[in-house]
Amino acid sequence: MEKKNLDWSNLTFGYMPTDYRYVSYYKDGKWDEGALITDPNITLNECAGVFQYAQTVFEGLKAYTTEDGHIVCFRPDLNAARLKDSAERLEIPVFPEDRFVKAVEEVVKANAAWVPPYGSGATLYIRPYIMGTNPVIGVKPAEEYQFRILCTPVGPYFKGGAKPITIRVSDYDRAAPHGTGHIKAGLNYAMSLQPIVEAHQQGYDENLYLDPATRTKVEETGGANFMFITKDGKFVTPKSNSILPSITRRSLMVVAEKYLGLTVEHREVKFEELKDFAECGLCGTAAVISPVGKIVNPNDGTEICFPSGMEEMGPITKKLYETLTGIQMGHIEGPEGWVKVIE
Repeated sequence: MEKKNLDWSNLTFGYMPTDYRYVSYYKDGKWDEGALITDPNITLNECAGVFQYAQTVFEGLKAYTTEDGHIVCFRPDLNAARLKDSAERLEIPVFPEDRFVKAVEEVVKANAAWVPPYGSGATLYIRPYIMGTNPVIGVKPAEEYQFRILCTPVGPYFKGGAKPITIRVSDYDRAAPHGTGHIKAGLNYAMSLQPIVEAHQQGYDENLYLDPATRTKVEETGGANFMFITKDGKFVTPKSNSILPSITRRSLMVVAEKYLGLTVEHREVKFEELKDFAECGLCGTAAVISPVGKIVNPNDGTEICFPSGMEEMGPITKKLYETLTGIQMGHIEGPEGWVKVIE
């Protein structure tokens, strides 16, 4: 299929409506068959559950064009499972996991002309979400829902691309939206909007959130998990019940161990350890890996400058990035089931 006439290499990470989106309606205790539609607009009652009690969950994944011309997605089955966890946490009826993957396939095929060409540095971002749609005024779950998937072509998540970013230690508690107890589902990103706006105003790219109980352990940023490389070459990533279970982070743990032969440690990471790490990065669907060059604590002015520097990715981080993206783009054979060929 002929691609759209866009300046693919200069896309930002923003919304651009494509030709089709997928929608399925939940009513009377069941999901309908679902369909592709062309209208990007949604009309809802003013008292819809999504407006009154924010009863909504979402996912994010990408479609890529490989060197041999195939369109693929990366591990959509894990997005389906994570959306299930999120839905259960908010008393939203689960959209069946097999139907989720099929719906992703349908909407990507329908928008094939919008999947950026190989080598452009851009991808098709896929946003599945579910929301309560019938009027709800008492505090209770909605009875009707919509499952939808929108697609938009995007460029790099951070403006600098692979150039290392600077992060500030935030005074806010990132775990606050989760409530209490072990929650495997996604985050309420609205809770991180004020901190990220403040960070940008102060000249930082992101926030580092510490655990709310002791403020001594590293959690995550507003939209990505942390990964670190020790000076003796170990891959370390924080473990916490309040961290989003990143699919990219879980994949990188496999890549680090199975492809690069690194020792992998998924454990609590004390903030005081950071000064001893050689490399640092943020990992997630949107950014894949964004290298971190510096972490600043505005409260006392201390700075942690990683030996990898502010000019480029550290050597091991770069190998991790190249291996994971190589699997995604078809250069490297990945574990079975990681790459879903759409067409």
